Amino acid sequence: MKLDWGQFIGKAVNITTYENYGVVYSNTNAEQPAFYEIVFKAGILIANYDEGLLLEAEREGKKYKIFVPFQSIKCAEIY
Repeated sequence: MKLDWGQFIGKAVNITTYENYGVVYSNTNAEQPAFYEIVFKAGILIANYDEGLLLEAEREGKKYKIFVPFQSIKCAEIY
């Protein structure tokens, strides 16, 4: 069965991914940046494609678009 994501355009979506790594640079003079695992993506679903979902989120007063490939989605909550 294939889910019709188009019916959820404009809804809030919280996605848990299998794994995705990010980098944090501290304000100290650390020589190595800290790596951490980001497994949650959240935002408003603005588009769906054959390859994945496009979310829009606002952080610190700026809007970001987040593309999440279907193969990386472990679980999705739709509000």
